[in-house]
Amino acid sequence: MGAALLASWPWDNLGFYKYVLYGPLVGKAVASRAWEAASPDRWILLLLLLFGLRALTYQLWSSFSNMLFATRRRRVVRDGVDFDQIDKEWDWYHAIHHTKKEANFCLFMPLFDLLGGTIDRRSWDMQRKMSAGVDEVPDFVFLAHVVDVMQSLHVPFVMRTFASTPFSVQLFLLPMWPFAFLVMLAMWVWSKTFVISCYNLRGRLHQIWAVPRYGFQVVLCCCLTLISCHPCMIVCFYRLWSLHALPLQYFLPFAKDGINRQIELAILRADKMGVKVLSLAALNKNEALNGGGTLFVNKHPDLRVRVVHGNTLTAAVILNEIPKGTAEVFLTGATSKLGRAIALYLCKKRVRVMMMTLSTERFQKIQKEAPAEFQQYLVQVTKYRSAQHCRTWIVGKWLSPREQRWAPPGTHFHQFVVPPIIGFRRDCTYGKLAAMRLPKDVRGLGACEYSLERGVVHACHAGGVVHFLEGYTHHEVGAIDVDRIDVVWEAALKHGLRPA
Repeated sequence: MGAALLASWPWDNLGFYKYVLYGPLVGKAVASRAWEAASPDRWILLLLLLFGLRALTYQLWSSFSNMLFATRRRRVVRDGVDFDQIDKEWDWYHAIHHTKKEANFCLFMPLFDLLGGTIDRRSWDMQRKMSAGVDEVPDFVFLAHVVDVMQSLHVPFVMRTFASTPFSVQLFLLPMWPFAFLVMLAMWVWSKTFVISCYNLRGRLHQIWAVPRYGFQVVLCCCLTLISCHPCMIVCFYRLWSLHALPLQYFLPFAKDGINRQIELAILRADKMGVKVLSLAALNKNEALNGGGTLFVNKHPDLRVRVVHGNTLTAAVILNEIPKGTAEVFLTGATSKLGRAIALYLCKKRVRVMMMTLSTERFQKIQKEAPAEFQQYLVQVTKYRSAQHCRTWIVGKWLSPREQRWAPPGTHFHQFVVPPIIGFRRDCTYGKLAAMRLPKDVRGLGACEYSLERGVVHACHAGGVVHFLEGYTHHEVGAIDVDRIDVVWEAALKHGLRPA
């Protein structure tokens, strides 16, 4: 122990804060004007430049090695990098110091094997496979989409450490925004669906693919960036606009066919590769876009890959959040796919459901689906004031501060609206989007899914995982089968998934 302390650098235990040691050098360089030709302290500037180049080299290599869409066929180690390894890389000098010793030894091993005649013949088989570009085929794929320009920076090949934490808009991202905006334009024109990250579960490879489509809120964000002087205001305006404008990307008439084409090509690619299950993320399964995935299943009836929207488990997560003994709920987005399933499920439990909708026709259509003895528990309401005495709100449509005002103190907002509503009421509580924690035996998971905690994924992602683990042979698209909500929930718990 004492020898280790004497052999280590004094800053080994400082972690990230060791970079503060550069402060005196920076201060000295500025004070002495080290950049001037006649300055005797130019060596300080050169030293800082070398430090910067070293950090840049590390970042570029880290970015390239995490571009799975470019390197996955040439990776010797197929396992992903988990959170523990990423956290250790903050103390990267200590990690590299020991890794170099092991690497220097390993580099000579092929030479020793050649001289001693101990080369394993399987090494040549692996080399041929690597040269041929053979990659493991994933058993499960989650087809995600980009939320906005800021969130596009939350991927391992940009900053792996940042991607390993829940996403939030940070000030250090703002200088990167113009470059990310240009990348967005390039991807809109040329890019196809690509691999973002991967992990292993029960010895099976799971991958996350991304459809290269963004929100159109970037246009307003440009204007706000130009007219706003304070960085904090930029972040505030950006988040507010993001929350309002996100769905526009998937509803613009001229973008609809292109988005569906991207999703269709991804499904066909997965089918050709031999993927077992492909699960669609939030807006990729939008009802107005492709009928919750039915467009692709109907167009390609011979698909071997199972297409899943995961909404059955999403409904189960929301329903199991509602406290036992609840007698009445207020439901917005009541005639949506999830709203319909939640209303029908609750009415069978003799819970009075106030369904917020202006369409009497759509309300009656859902009401008629319920057994006759339970139809009385479904009630149509057209104004938010109708719920001023109800403390359980299930939100499937975005609520403004004025609309939230009608909720009585102590209300809890359960929600399945994308993006989630902003918590304006301090006397109320707000639930997160439906999500589940992956089983404990997951390996190689090193990226957080949007703003969720480590190891937690959206319920539609988890729904696809359960579909694969259970070996279901049906497509889960279109309307939710209410009778399967409890079945899928029990299956999720059986396989070790837990509510987040």
